[in-house]
Amino acid sequence: MELLAALLGLLGLLGLLPLALAYSSVSDATLEGLPGPGTDFDIHSGALLAPILRPRVSGTEGSTAVLQHFLDFFKKELPEWRLELQNSSSTTPTSNGKLVPFVNLIATRDPPNAGIGDVGRLALVAHYDSKLEPAGFIGAIDSAAPCAMLMHAARSVDKALTKKWAAMAAEGTDDLEEKKGLQILLLDGEEAFKSWTDTDSLYGARALAEEWESTFNPAASTYKTPLDSIDLFVLLDLLGSRGPTIPSYYKTTHWAYKHMAQAEHRLRDLGLFKSSPNHPSRVAKRANENKRTEPLFLTAAAQEDGGFFGGYIADDHLPFLARGVEVLHIIPSPFPHVWHDITDDGEHLDVETVEDWARLVTAFTAEWMDLEGFFDARTKQKTEVTGKSEL
Repeated sequence: MELLAALLGLLGLLGLLPLALAYSSVSDATLEGLPGPGTDFDIHSGALLAPILRPRVSGTEGSTAVLQHFLDFFKKELPEWRLELQNSSSTTPTSNGKLVPFVNLIATRDPPNAGIGDVGRLALVAHYDSKLEPAGFIGAIDSAAPCAMLMHAARSVDKALTKKWAAMAAEGTDDLEEKKGLQILLLDGEEAFKSWTDTDSLYGARALAEEWESTFNPAASTYKTPLDSIDLFVLLDLLGSRGPTIPSYYKTTHWAYKHMAQAEHRLRDLGLFKSSPNHPSRVAKRANENKRTEPLFLTAAAQEDGGFFGGYIADDHLPFLARGVEVLHIIPSPFPHVWHDITDDGEHLDVETVEDWARLVTAFTAEWMDLEGFFDARTKQKTEVTGKSEL
């Protein structure tokens, strides 16, 4: 029995090996040259974030306007991405028997000429709906800011993906067995309308997971269904408050958590995290003071045995997790104090933290997609007095 258990454990580790080997680090120069958001996260006029900072309850005018914002962004700035809308409807405890529409946006960038069902994908996920109550609830951390972070990450790696795939084609290596794509899932209907239950929550996620499980790719495909094509489901939620602490929730994706944590360490060491007490702009104002302790977002990288408590937080990943999808859940514990409060608005966001998350998710995506050497060379200009960087 002990030998059998050991063999089963080894097989489980071998099953994770291809994913782990698929991840490759980028250089410090690439990290330093990653595109910055500029003013895109300005809460009043930022091109990415500001249009999302409004009530957007599923089935309302606000929801439709925010969905159109996403569509306009991809169509204008990322025309190579394939856009799909997955529609469903359901009654809710507050709809008086009427059906409420839920619309998920799926944006996909696959290698050129890839066959249907032949591409494994990194799925970056956030929900875009807001709570019905309290009246006027914005949901800046929950999850307007995460949606904007994903938009930034998609735009930041897009040209590098094009260059990588063009280089592979020129070298005749575009038929490599390892084909990786990128997917942005902006999900509707995460919030409960009345009180959280299995049926009053996760409306969009439940509908999409169910549909993808029962949609079959051509018989000879590498992946049986669109659900099988998800190599890793990275869910961002409740991000944008200062000083978050993110546990590692699932043992089977702890290796991915550690890679993201390593990227965070490197970005901090390079002075690229604006919320850091050791960012050059702050150090310049503290002459002759020792370096302060560096706080971390991802605090559990050293964790190996025990402490994995995934599943206790109900979120959009659950319908996918229940169907065997590997999940990296990026959500703070404890939750930020503004969670589900009327104060969860743009004014209570920490924009430096929002920008840091955007940079970290972009770095993780660049490494997952093996994009070292495919970013345009950029000159990082620093003002020594203020330490401010413009990319």
